[in-house]
Amino acid sequence: MKQLITLSLLIALQCFGVRAQMPIVLSDDTVAIGTSRMPAISVDIPEVDYDKALKEWVKTLQTGTKSKVVTENSEMSIFGARIKAISSNTLNVYSRMTKLDQAVRLSAAFELKKDQYIDKASGAAEYINAQKYLKGFAKARYIELAKEQADVEEKKSRNLEKELSSLEKEKSKLKKSIQSDNSNIMSQRESVVTTQNNELPAIGAALEQARAEYATMEEGPAKKEKEVAIKDLEKRQKKALRSIESSEKKIEKSTSSIREANSDIPKNEKMQENVREQISQQNAVYQSYVDKLKRIRSF
Repeated sequence: MKQLITLSLLIALQCFGVRAQMPIVLSDDTVAIGTSRMPAISVDIPEVDYDKALKEWVKTLQTGTKSKVVTENSEMSIFGARIKAISSNTLNVYSRMTKLDQAVRLSAAFELKKDQYIDKASGAAEYINAQKYLKGFAKARYIELAKEQADVEEKKSRNLEKELSSLEKEKSKLKKSIQSDNSNIMSQRESVVTTQNNELPAIGAALEQARAEYATMEEGPAKKEKEVAIKDLEKRQKKALRSIESSEKKIEKSTSSIREANSDIPKNEKMQENVREQISQQNAVYQSYVDKLKRIRSF
């Protein structure tokens, strides 16, 4: 119960750290270009990066026209822009982008004809179209940001899932190593028993008999052959003893490996538990960003 309360508290704290979506605010404004001040519409784009927003605004203005945006001291002008969402005629657009505390403000003046700008007095349709156009631009930038934020959190979740999978595989490997070492211990013990109970006694008996026969033999080829046979039996005896020693070392090594694996498994399980808690927390954080993105899309 205590762990559940702690986990819930951690999730709540992390989700609280997610900045809630902020409103996209439109307002009537003016924009100064050089010594002139023109009626404009402003839109506040929450949280976005100034440089990215500026780059996208220039790109948007230049879409569908050969005209280029002229920038001077953060003031932007484009002549003959084609913005069908606002008007079927070409427009001159004068704009400025400024940094706010938690947003970027885009202020734009749309010139229909010389010194005739879109504002409330110029006509409801074009004014509403200009508002929708700016809001659409702001919303697109805000959605891009929120999606990037959600993608970052999703990647964290995927990385934690990979970490958990790796730990699960490691535990499975430890269990298999224990099984393999136990099988090896049984095999080596059988080998030792067979060598001690069968092979060594048989070699010992044959060696004892050969030595006894050798002691009573007269010099000659037969005695030399017996001497060779004795040496061969002695080699077999040493080989059998080395085999027992090797098996005992293998048993000791496998026993040590089992002991180490049995020690590592609880540690692995504890790490899995911790990672599962992190996954639960991170998934909650990720979901909060997904919800934020949904709310922005519904603006």
